[in-house]
Amino acid sequence: MAERRRPGYSVHRSVLDEGAVEEMAEKCETKSSLSEKVKKSVRCSGPRMKSCLLGSVPVLSWLPRYSLRENVLGDLISGISVGIMQLPQGMAYALLASVPPIFGLYSSFYPVLIYFIFGTSKHISVGTYAVMSVMIGGVIERVAPDSNFMMWDNVTNSTTVDIITRDAERVRVAAAVTLLSGLFQILLGLVQFGFVVTYLSEPLVRGYTTGAAIHVIVSQLKYTFGISPVRYSGPFSLLYTVLEVCYLIPETNIGTLVVSIVAIIGLILAKELNAFLSKNLPIPIPVELLGIVIATIISWQVNLNDKYGVDVVGLIPSGLQPPVVPEASLFGQVIGDAFALAVVGYGIAISLGRIFALKYGYKVDSNQELIALGLSNSVGGFFQCFAISCSMSRTMVQESTGGKTQVAGALSAIVILFITLWIGRFFEELPKAMLAAIIYVNLHGMMKQFLDIPALWKSNKIDMVIWVVTFILTVLFNPDLGLAASIGFSMLTVIFRTQLPKYSLLGQVPDTDIYRPLEDYNQVRKVPGILIFRSSATLYFANAEMYQDALGRKSGIDITKILSAKKKLEAKRKRHEKKNDKKAKKDAKWANKVGMQGEPEREVEKNIAIIEMHPEPDPSLPRAIVLDLSPVNFLDTVGVKTIRSIHKDYGQIGVEVVLACCQTGVVDNLQAGGFFNDKVTKSCLFSTVHDAVLHCQSFITQSRGEALYEEITGTHF
Repeated sequence: MAERRRPGYSVHRSVLDEGAVEEMAEKCETKSSLSEKVKKSVRCSGPRMKSCLLGSVPVLSWLPRYSLRENVLGDLISGISVGIMQLPQGMAYALLASVPPIFGLYSSFYPVLIYFIFGTSKHISVGTYAVMSVMIGGVIERVAPDSNFMMWDNVTNSTTVDIITRDAERVRVAAAVTLLSGLFQILLGLVQFGFVVTYLSEPLVRGYTTGAAIHVIVSQLKYTFGISPVRYSGPFSLLYTVLEVCYLIPETNIGTLVVSIVAIIGLILAKELNAFLSKNLPIPIPVELLGIVIATIISWQVNLNDKYGVDVVGLIPSGLQPPVVPEASLFGQVIGDAFALAVVGYGIAISLGRIFALKYGYKVDSNQELIALGLSNSVGGFFQCFAISCSMSRTMVQESTGGKTQVAGALSAIVILFITLWIGRFFEELPKAMLAAIIYVNLHGMMKQFLDIPALWKSNKIDMVIWVVTFILTVLFNPDLGLAASIGFSMLTVIFRTQLPKYSLLGQVPDTDIYRPLEDYNQVRKVPGILIFRSSATLYFANAEMYQDALGRKSGIDITKILSAKKKLEAKRKRHEKKNDKKAKKDAKWANKVGMQGEPEREVEKNIAIIEMHPEPDPSLPRAIVLDLSPVNFLDTVGVKTIRSIHKDYGQIGVEVVLACCQTGVVDNLQAGGFFNDKVTKSCLFSTVHDAVLHCQSFITQSRGEALYEEITGTHF
């Protein structure tokens, strides 16, 4: 293949400093005041009100344009498929949240309808989610543990748990934390805080969800083995729970274990068959629904609960619950957990929403998504739901079965409504071990995320460390504390990377105006007499001192030593002058006395010591330094002082210092920080490195001419 021909260009212009560029481009100095910005933001007009209304309630903008011919069939099939998935997942994830299974169905109904009205993503399936459920379960177990509901049983002469009272209290705790997390999300959305998700990098989210999946697995072991371990909370609770489960393994209920093993194997085989036949099937086989139906029928016919002691779901009330105001007295105990739920739920939903928005070419409004999820959780809190987010597995089914709009989500909620009103009570004999098996099998996607570690090791080792540390912190400190610690560690890696940037000396690519690091390119050449220095990070208080040290190392100039020597030489010269002045006065006084003034004056002139101050700069030093500030996006007061110190110190030893590639904000920072004065103007700032180099070459040539003139004529400029 022939080499692609590169177009050439030629530009003839003068060397331009920042002042000249601002004059030519007519820089605008006027900036809007705070009052003007406030007035503009609250100014109301017809078109603006309409835009605000449609943005706040997106269903009003897309539903009138909904195409029945193009979308209705795909949305119908998708909605029914997702609704069928919501049934087993909602009941299973309710166990994770430590509330009765029926409340998982409520959480799959009310929030989904609210998101249909206010959400902007067309493809994500909101509802119950394993990570959110296990976080809520941790809160509930801490606030309402079994030990608070022990009562004496006269029949068995032992203490037992008052399950009815305990479950009622746990539902109240779940509703309170859900309402509070929804209020947090609404507040963050109203203040345009959608960018908070940028602090949840992909390695952090994947490491966090993998760690949370370990918590999910451990929390379900009691249903798999039919045992009743003590539920621990706080840091290292997972390790204590595992030790407790190991201690109780001899008490395993064999019937429950058999149900678990058969259910897990059956679900895995059915899902593999589903994947194998996926290309030939219009919709996937509802494996989980078939599983709970078969398990319920077998449990009912064999009477697993009475004969073998297999724990079943129990009473499932028909119909919907009336709204109840959550208890505000609980808010103080769950406020930190509510904020963690708000951030995690939003982070997972917006990450998945952006993936499908990019794939199908539409935009997801991050702030509106916060408000939509917040309203879903807030309204759900009044109807005794627990906090929701979006599920990867259901979202993939919704997209693969032809779902194209939010109508698919609304149809799935209608399916759940039908099940809740008329079918739910038929699942009262469903073994809880079957729901635990569904959770295990659904976590296989998260377990595959361990493969991220070798991939990240090859691509970016810092991201790999973030993944591993996030996973470890989440496993050890629980999902809530683990998230906070993981975000803190991720931010520290950014700080460390700005504190330890790469410092480079640039050289010129031959016959071009392009400059690249000397150590990275073989054909790049150093510009004679000019040192071009660049840091890969911005310049601020945390790395300002290292910036100066790196400049000294790269240039080979020990500026402190040179300035110290110069000061000593200056002090020595002044001492000699003072000494000679005293001696001259003394000699003149003596000469006046003896009347011989001429000859002693000649002796005085002989005795005056003259110390040269090296007017010629050291030829081993660069004559000029160009600071390439292109990576710098802001300068704090310490950064400005650093630039000022470099400019002053190197100028004192005869080295010209100029700045190149300063962004407008950096120029404003320099001006606000007092860098410019009568002697230092914007003539030392240049838009490009090449402009700065040409200026320095002109300065060096002029300096050499002046030195030659002084040598010939003996005249100083």
